[in-house]
Amino acid sequence: MRGKFISLEGMDGAGKSSHIDTIITTLERRGIEVVSTREPGGTGLGEKLRELLLHESMHAETEALLMFAARREHIAQLILPALERGAWVVSDRFTDASFAYQCGGRGVDHNKMAILEQWVQQDLQPDLTLLFDVPVETSVQRLAAARTPDKFERESHEFFRKIRNAYLDRAKEFPHRFRLIDGNRALEIVSADVVEIMSTFAR
Repeated sequence: MRGKFISLEGMDGAGKSSHIDTIITTLERRGIEVVSTREPGGTGLGEKLRELLLHESMHAETEALLMFAARREHIAQLILPALERGAWVVSDRFTDASFAYQCGGRGVDHNKMAILEQWVQQDLQPDLTLLFDVPVETSVQRLAAARTPDKFERESHEFFRKIRNAYLDRAKEFPHRFRLIDGNRALEIVSADVVEIMSTFAR
């Protein structure tokens, strides 16, 4: 039986990465093999491209193309093989992030992104997407207290506002696979929500 594909989304500082271990543990307790990965990255080539994407200045369309180059390798080398052998894949970001960051934040044409999505993914989409949502002010405050920021994390409040709106629009467009999670709450409360969602999904 083919495995399930789960993605975690949200702007920087939304707290999504804090719940990956909770998701993995919840699934593994049900006897499910879990492959945890991230974007950009997930493969040797993808991790090299990640360094460029997070730290090098470039044209917005170049950024989008490199994201999808890394994604194509990610799908071919890791995601599809895992799904086909029955494992469940949990990815910290997938294509919704490109629509949020490159279309929403950078202003790349939505139609161009849709063409890339179809070319690179064909019919592959996550079975479930957890969107962790926080106000822009919360995101900025959390980033200020975190590690040395990458180029995305150094962007303006307006950039993050556009990203958040793009994510919310994407969730409205695909309500069948999105679960919106209020990340502006205590960690243990958000974690309880995540466990409930995953427990229901894995039945």
